[in-house]
Amino acid sequence: MIPEVQDQEGPIPEDVVLQHAIEELTQVQARIGAHFRRAEARNRAGRFVRALLAPVERKNGWQLAEKLGERSPHGVQRLLAEADWDEEAVRDELRRYVVDHLGEADSVLVVDETGFLKKGKKSAGVANQYSGAAYGLANSQVGVFVLYASARGAAFLDRDLYIPEEWLADPVRCREAGIPEEHTVTSKGELARRMLVRAFAAGVPAQWVVGDTLYGYDELRSWLEEQHKHYVLAIPETHAGLWCMGGSSPLGISRRSCHLEPGRCCPQGRGARGHDSTNGPGSSCLMGASPPRKRVRRAPSRRASCCCGARFLILVTGRITAWLARPRSRCSR
Repeated sequence: MIPEVQDQEGPIPEDVVLQHAIEELTQVQARIGAHFRRAEARNRAGRFVRALLAPVERKNGWQLAEKLGERSPHGVQRLLAEADWDEEAVRDELRRYVVDHLGEADSVLVVDETGFLKKGKKSAGVANQYSGAAYGLANSQVGVFVLYASARGAAFLDRDLYIPEEWLADPVRCREAGIPEEHTVTSKGELARRMLVRAFAAGVPAQWVVGDTLYGYDELRSWLEEQHKHYVLAIPETHAGLWCMGGSSPLGISRRSCHLEPGRCCPQGRGARGHDSTNGPGSSCLMGASPPRKRVRRAPSRRASCCCGARFLILVTGRITAWLARPRSRCSR
């Protein structure tokens, strides 16, 4: 993040980039330092971040300790497991830093997961589960992340660890791994929603939320519509159905019956199931991505609204290519 030289024509000299990187890293350390009670932990955290950015093949305790010039990984492990610092406050500080440097009104929040391959069974949440890093089932931890992306760059905003149900059935194992007793079974989609709640509550400027099929089910989509957020969420072809003109229709039926030409008004009102289209689920109409180009038949209604300018895009995997669902809104037409 070197705004002073971003508009410079031609390549930026490497020494200039490195100097700005050092200055920015120093600023980051100063911003998060207030959330570490002791100076020792504060200084170690700064060195730890620098080690993470270094070209270390495997960033485990031993190799990071070697990079830091230490004889054992105890100092690194103590910082992460025992030192007194507020990790949630550090997260919030880094979120403010990202928004300060990359924030734009039309930015995108990306929700996704990634796996961390493990050999043992002691790491919190480790299990034989799907991991993108292994392209299939593997002994791994899985983290859910929210990333911020704008025309100015991209950076992580938030994270949470997915704890499989098998762990929560073993209180002793959870206690040994530091998992709180009050932790309950939480889906990856719910973890993503909680992180989005934190981002929106903090005023993170973003117009879109995007994610793959893991996050494209009804609960998260409905919640995003309630927040009046645009989204691009993939949904599996096996999904039971989508809301169209006040009713739930199988994908194949919705694709044939809900196609509108781009830019045309979508007649709305009381749908087939009696939902008020300006307030209920029927307020979203689906638009197919391929012919036939056929105007949707107007449903019986005492009033009609228009959804011009709305941009809810749902990507569908499999044979169905894309859907455009328009949110609740009115216009002067």
